[in-house]
Amino acid sequence: MKFKITFIILLFSTISFAQTETTGKFKTVVVTNYELGYALHKPASTKDKKPLIVFISGDGEKGTDLEKVKINGPLKYLKSHVLDAYVLAPQCKEDENWDIESIYQLILKVQKENSVDPDRIYVTGLSSGGWATWNLALSHPDLFAAIVPISGFVDLIELENACQIANIPTRIYHGLLDDVVNVDYAATIYKELKKCNAKDVKLTIFDDAGHDSWTRVYDNPEIYSWMFKQIKINTNK
Repeated sequence: MKFKITFIILLFSTISFAQTETTGKFKTVVVTNYELGYALHKPASTKDKKPLIVFISGDGEKGTDLEKVKINGPLKYLKSHVLDAYVLAPQCKEDENWDIESIYQLILKVQKENSVDPDRIYVTGLSSGGWATWNLALSHPDLFAAIVPISGFVDLIELENACQIANIPTRIYHGLLDDVVNVDYAATIYKELKKCNAKDVKLTIFDDAGHDSWTRVYDNPEIYSWMFKQIKINTNK
């Protein structure tokens, strides 16, 4: 009985190979739904156009509780200080990674619905948010007046495109003792930008800092003062 079954299968297979083949084309569109929660701080007065700081948090702030994006960065700073600017903080879901295009679309939405100065949009982020900062700037280099990546890693393939952001004023921060994201990432992208004759890029390595090199940066008013002084050069004007 087992032999007969095997024989029938082999015979069927032989017949199948002899049948006519057809060719054709099939087009389809695959749509991925990606949901971003976000917190948006608005300045006291919105009559005039104001700067926009986009803050991208790290893995520790993932989830659906938007209070997490206020633990670090500009929104934490705003608890005890004033910034005459919009501050946008998207939040990544727990089981997902940052989607660069979704952040970009969110920025466009906020820009459209508010009185945002298009020549003073800044992006900064820590850890995985530092990675997103690099990739967002590399994907949309014409959008930002300045970028501030902190403790972030860099995709090696993106290093080839470093010259695309050579004209964007950049401040890179990293801790020498970082055991989560190696400081070499910061040093490597800095060197690549200098090869592109980047005129306003600075790397700061804190000798006594581990992965958290962002607290001293975001708690200091100097980084915000520096950002607000940066105005995007619009070649179309």
